[in-house]
Amino acid sequence: MSGSAGGPEVEAALHQVDRLARLALNRLCEPGDLRVAALVAELGAPRLLDALLADRDVAGMLDDVAGRLESHDPERDLERAERRGFRWVVPGDPEWPTSLDDLEAAEPLQRLGRAPLGVWVRGPVRLRDLSDPVAFVGSRSATTYGTDVATDLAARLAHAGCVVVSGAAIGIDEAAHRGALAGDGPTVAVLACGVDRAYPAKHERLLDHLGRHGAIVSEAAPGCAPTRVRFLARNRLIAGLSRGTVVVEAAARSGALNSANWTNRLLRPVMGVPGPVTSATSEGVHELIRTGAATLVTRAAEVLELVGVAGEHLVEERRGPERVRDRLNPKEARVVEAVPVASPAPSDSIARTAGLGVLEVTGVLATLARRGLVEQLPVGWRLADGAAES
Repeated sequence: MSGSAGGPEVEAALHQVDRLARLALNRLCEPGDLRVAALVAELGAPRLLDALLADRDVAGMLDDVAGRLESHDPERDLERAERRGFRWVVPGDPEWPTSLDDLEAAEPLQRLGRAPLGVWVRGPVRLRDLSDPVAFVGSRSATTYGTDVATDLAARLAHAGCVVVSGAAIGIDEAAHRGALAGDGPTVAVLACGVDRAYPAKHERLLDHLGRHGAIVSEAAPGCAPTRVRFLARNRLIAGLSRGTVVVEAAARSGALNSANWTNRLLRPVMGVPGPVTSATSEGVHELIRTGAATLVTRAAEVLELVGVAGEHLVEERRGPERVRDRLNPKEARVVEAVPVASPAPSDSIARTAGLGVLEVTGVLATLARRGLVEQLPVGWRLADGAAES
């Protein structure tokens, strides 16, 4: 009976132990470490941490983390972070975005992968409440064309209720964040450093704004500097938090292609915005589209169709304006084609050109005249003014 009565309290206590163990391991290890993720899945975070603290080597980890174990104090770290307004969100928390759990089944990339132990969050937007999140990735050396397209697409998607997710980098990332803000929508920045750091430094004001009105997310602990490995690990979080990824301007070896690769591994749509065929900045995007790894998109409506619920946001096929001639039956169309533009021709001449009988053509011409496509003069028939373009 007492165990049953204390069930929720016991469960909450065990979850707190797990949260603190995950925080400690997050401090000890690099983001995306496959070995650590596998051990946590097998043993649980508390047991793995206890083994390391007891100087037991587990899968060769002890030597790698020995230096960091000396400063191990997850309760102190959590208290400091909470005083600064940062949240440590782990599986089982109400805020945990379950879309990240799909990373567990995704094939690793560059020896990184699986779901994070947890994520640090700064800002009022709750990760579990992201509405139709769409990721934007692309070149840091973006052209004016690229930034304009990214800004416009992000603004329109934000206005439609989507949350824009990107990495706060120079170029396309920045354009996407600013576009979302222009569209009066929330936007989420996923960083390769601590949520308390402004990287790049020139985006300090942008990140400060996102920290007050949106959300800043990182797998790296507060205070951590960005590194190449952390950027690569960060890319899987951008893909994991989003329903699909839009790539705007990515060169043949662009880091944005890494995010696109993660999105494909998660079986979520990758969308490519085409650029000029002569642009080296768009070579990577064009290759994604050419090989079928990405769907070509040029409008927000096309993005919504791919990331929305099946049957919603269906895009109508784009066609030129309908002309009067589009409504003609095949016989009427043959007669119109046979009628001269300037010099009038008699009915029998038009009939020979159209390959139809004279009486039949005479009746069709009368119908076309009522529609304003042809006119009859004393010497024959010709197209009415403007009918050539109708």
